[in-house]
Amino acid sequence: MQNKKRMIYIAIFNLFLVFVGVGLVVPIMPDLRNQMGYSGTTMGMMISIFAIAQLIASPITGFLSDKMGRKKIIAVGMLIFAVSELIFGLAQSLPLFYFSRALGGVSAAMIMPSVTAYVADLTNLLERPKAMGYVSAAISGGFIIGPGLGGLVASGNIRNPFFAAAILGLFAFFITLFGLKESHPLKSVQEEVEQKTSVYNVLKEPFFISLFVIILISSFGLQSFESIYSVMANANFGFNTQAIALIITVSGIFALIVQIFYFDRIVQKIGEIRLIQYSFFLSAIFIALIAITRSNIVVLISTFIVFLAFDLFRPAVTTYLSKNAGDQQGTINGLNSTFTSFGNILGPLAAGALFDVNHFFPYFVSALILLVTGFLSLRMKKLKSNH
Repeated sequence: MQNKKRMIYIAIFNLFLVFVGVGLVVPIMPDLRNQMGYSGTTMGMMISIFAIAQLIASPITGFLSDKMGRKKIIAVGMLIFAVSELIFGLAQSLPLFYFSRALGGVSAAMIMPSVTAYVADLTNLLERPKAMGYVSAAISGGFIIGPGLGGLVASGNIRNPFFAAAILGLFAFFITLFGLKESHPLKSVQEEVEQKTSVYNVLKEPFFISLFVIILISSFGLQSFESIYSVMANANFGFNTQAIALIITVSGIFALIVQIFYFDRIVQKIGEIRLIQYSFFLSAIFIALIAITRSNIVVLISTFIVFLAFDLFRPAVTTYLSKNAGDQQGTINGLNSTFTSFGNILGPLAAGALFDVNHFFPYFVSALILLVTGFLSLRMKKLKSNH
């Protein structure tokens, strides 16, 4: 039992480390933009290219994980992660920055599904929800710690965080190689056939396709704000790298505390649908408020509320989908990830292009999209009753 737990913790640590690496780039974006003279569109593309590579690679790496084993894919993914961070730290040209981000996306595509599958292999149905909660916490925790760590380590040189991540990634590669035991998933050919054909069946249902459209649109709106928040905060309100890192870190810790200690209570009191709707409307209102205010205090408070709304929306959607997925948990959550990825790709690109036109346009567009999505989500109960 203890050995199984240790294997799970090692696997989840790899996932955590990857998302720390993803978060490292956030606070140094303004300084990198100023240092290299890049446009907002270019900075948005740096975020999007990671998601593009992840989206393209995920089906392939998931298949390889089933065929070759989880451990090999996780180990190679960590090695690619270390290489991608090293290249970003050394890069002096845009193609190298893009190549580094693409490698990072491939590493995430190798590690995320493989770690999730590894944890599922080693847990029974009773243990799995708690274990998957740790997987989710690793992702959230990485996003929280990454920007804060990046801001602190970057105080001497903005490339230092990436060298540190490369060293940690290499360390994790060796831990995985020598400390992680291979899992042995049991899946019949019949189950594999059913899983392949169920995607089409799910997308034929109005209930699920409507939910996925809402997820796609909302992800676009969320990423339009979130992806280049640091660049906009620097240009519009004069926040420096350390201030941005502190804002994002404090917001993330506050949201994580609410998730851990109050999420269940909120869901029990108002339900997932109402929480999703509140998240849309609150985020739309406070993003618009950031766009029209000139008070840094109002910006700070609004940022905390917006990030909290984002971090409550994501688990609320996952929980709601899971409750309605029946015996199609993997397919439904896979489609959730797919539609979210499309939004994650398009959002930063749109935000970067809008930023180049007017520094406040990304705020207004994001607020409008989330407001529209909020009204669309009002139909969710009706869709549910027809499901």
